[in-house]
Amino acid sequence: MYKLLLCLRYLRTRYIALASIVSVMLGVATMIVVNSVMSGFSSEMRDRIHGILADVIIDSHTLDGQADADYYMKLARQVAGDQIEAMTATVEVYGLLSFEYVNEPINRPVTIVGIHPESKAQVGPLKDQLESFAGVKIGNEVKEPPQRSRDETPGWELTPEALAYRREMVARRQLFFNSYDNRSVPGDESSARDNGWTPFDDDVSQNTTPSESTTIGPQPAIIQAGATADADADQNQVKTADGTAPTADPWELFDQGDATAEATVDPTALMPGRIYIGSGLIEFMVDDPETGEPKTIKMVRTGDDVKISTVTAGRPPATTHFPATIVDVFRSGMSEYDQNLVFCNLEFLQEMRGMIDPQTGKGRFTTIQIKLKDYADSDEVVEKLRSVFPPGMFEVGTWEQKQGPLLAAVDIESAILNILLFLIITVAGFGILAIFFMIVVEKTRDIGILKALGASSNGVMSIFLSYGLALGIVGSGVGVVLGLLFVHYINKIEEFFTWLTGRKVFDERIYYFPEIPTEVNPMMVLWVAFGAMTIAVLASILPARRAARLHPVEALRYE
Repeated sequence: MYKLLLCLRYLRTRYIALASIVSVMLGVATMIVVNSVMSGFSSEMRDRIHGILADVIIDSHTLDGQADADYYMKLARQVAGDQIEAMTATVEVYGLLSFEYVNEPINRPVTIVGIHPESKAQVGPLKDQLESFAGVKIGNEVKEPPQRSRDETPGWELTPEALAYRREMVARRQLFFNSYDNRSVPGDESSARDNGWTPFDDDVSQNTTPSESTTIGPQPAIIQAGATADADADQNQVKTADGTAPTADPWELFDQGDATAEATVDPTALMPGRIYIGSGLIEFMVDDPETGEPKTIKMVRTGDDVKISTVTAGRPPATTHFPATIVDVFRSGMSEYDQNLVFCNLEFLQEMRGMIDPQTGKGRFTTIQIKLKDYADSDEVVEKLRSVFPPGMFEVGTWEQKQGPLLAAVDIESAILNILLFLIITVAGFGILAIFFMIVVEKTRDIGILKALGASSNGVMSIFLSYGLALGIVGSGVGVVLGLLFVHYINKIEEFFTWLTGRKVFDERIYYFPEIPTEVNPMMVLWVAFGAMTIAVLASILPARRAARLHPVEALRYE
């Protein structure tokens, strides 16, 4: 009983113990906060990477791909069909994206991925990444609401808003060229205004968004002279009279005075090539000079046309170019993907690259993406697939294995950071060690009296061990509470420091997160608290042994 009473008395009256408690508290709180933020970042990053890649990926080793995707998907279902939920075949190839912004050519290297939107949405959260389904947010503020219902199936058609924008841009271009040709004197705008033309400096640049003011509008559908336009109500697809891909620009027909061109061409019809384009390829953020808030500037918009360049299949590869209509904007939240990926309609990309067998009509593929019913079975499924897919032709792995270097780098960084932060608690342990040695020297006479009254060496040792455990419990408990409160209100704290310093502490333009992500792992909290208490007890062992070894006569003589 006397051991507990002395321990509590020292804990209440020894102000020097407060330094040990504070050091343990700060170490525990810091580790909880940092681990929660690191875990939040890692979890968000993994979710976003997983949103691009399916659970299991089968990659072809060749740029030309492999023939007959249906055969290989059937083969995959034969060995692991009860564990597979959905599959889709894709084509991946490097290319170049080109468009104009402020009358300047913009060229971006990209990765072009040919997909079926319906099956791609079954193996990943495609709807969550398309602006028409998810809307646009800056921070927590909704800038553009969704334009499609979540019940709709992703496809290659424009939304009514984008189609209206496309028609408006084409109409302005037609009005511009018709009025420009009817001007009586070059440089004289009076006759042009009489014909209904308004200069773009007075019209478009003042009444449209920044992206609208810098682009005259989409290029019209390309078609051969004398061909008829077959504009499907759903697909807006333009074909030539013989059903082949269009090859000539109708604006050339207008310039040449072809009287039938205007009657045979729908200038608002979409290009045969349709794409979902990464947001980082066509937009950038600036600070609004009036409000100081970040503002998104789009260089091109949904409904505009861009040019895609890539290489054909076969040996030797040749370059191929084709125009494509932007059907939607893709936003994954990972800059590596948003500034690199362009999704294209699969059949058209296969045709442009010469990947369709003229005899069978079947296209080649480079990747098969598989979604599993239970990702816990991924290792088993990979082994089954590797047994039937030749390793010389295919590489089979999970999305984590495909992104292994990146995920390993994050795990190593987190481990090193934990080691460094744990040194804070270790420093607190050395503080406890020094303080306890001081207490033993100061209380030598009291220890001698206790031993003279019959206290055992183990009893004296347990006093100091209990004292160290008490310091660890109090410091860890307060540190856990403080750390969890900090994690819970971390975004409020960030807003306060942003207001205090006048600079954005956590800028979403850099980190691609609207707010600081956090994830509290209860086991992590328990291990941190337990580790702090263990260090406090270990730091008190040497002083406790020294106190227990004191002889009562020598202790009293010392005084």
